[in-house]
Amino acid sequence: MTTPPAVPAAAPLVRPDGSPVRVLVVDDEVSLTELLSMALRYEGWEVRTATAGLPAVRAAKEFAPDAVVLDVMLPDIDGLEVLRRLRGAGDDVPVLFLTARDAVEDRVVGLTAGGDDYVTKPFSLEEVVARLRALMRRSSVVAARADARLVVGDLVLDEDSHEVTRAGQEVVLTATEFELLRFFMRNPRRVLSKAQILDRVWNYDFGGQANIVELYVSYLRKKVDAGRPSMIHTLRGAGYVLKPAPAVDPEP
Repeated sequence: MTTPPAVPAAAPLVRPDGSPVRVLVVDDEVSLTELLSMALRYEGWEVRTATAGLPAVRAAKEFAPDAVVLDVMLPDIDGLEVLRRLRGAGDDVPVLFLTARDAVEDRVVGLTAGGDDYVTKPFSLEEVVARLRALMRRSSVVAARADARLVVGDLVLDEDSHEVTRAGQEVVLTATEFELLRFFMRNPRRVLSKAQILDRVWNYDFGGQANIVELYVSYLRKKVDAGRPSMIHTLRGAGYVLKPAPAVDPEP
C-alpha cells in the first residue's frame, strides 16, 4: 500500500489578518530553490521564486514578501545590488543572505548593506526555516500562532520555545533531533519513509544516505522512549511511525 504524503500542520507564523506569510526565494540553482520552496510551503507559507536579480526586484514589488532568502551570486546583478534597490525603494523586508562564500569580510559586506542574517552553503533546510522564523517574529507584519504546541499522547513539543516534555519531564534535544521529532509529531500515526525524512530534515545536498535516518531515530528513541512505553516504531520496509503509547495501569 502506498504511503500518503505528509500533511503539513497549521503555519507557526501568519500575517495579522490570518493569511500565510510570504517568502521570496532568490537563487540561480533551480534545484535549491525547489527544495527551499518545499520546506517553506511545509511550514504553511506562501512562496515565490526568482533565479536572477532583476526578476527578484520586480517580484518583491509585486509579491510584497514578509522575508527574502537572497543568494549573493546571481547571473545579472548580485544579491547586494538587489538589496540596495529594495532598500532604496523604502522596502525594509527582512533579508536572509545565502552564499557559498564564508569569508568574514563577505558577511560584513552583506550585513552592512542592510541584510538581516547570513547562511553559508551548504546549509540545512531546518536552519534556514529557523532563521526566517526568527527574523519574521521581529517584524511587525507577522504574528505568532496562538498555540505553537504539538501534542501526541504525553509528549509535548513547543515550536516557538523549542522545549520538549514527556509526562511533564523535560527532554533535551539537539537541533536535528528536534526537527526530526517535530516532523513525526506533525504527522502522528502516519508512516514516514526514510526518503521523506531525508528530504524534510537534512540539507539539500546531503548524500542521500538512509542510515543517517536510522542513526538519528535511535538517538531520538533513547531520549523520548527511555524508561517509558515506546512511541516511535519501525515498520520494516516502510519507515517509521510515532503514535501515543498505550496507557499504563497504575499498580494496585
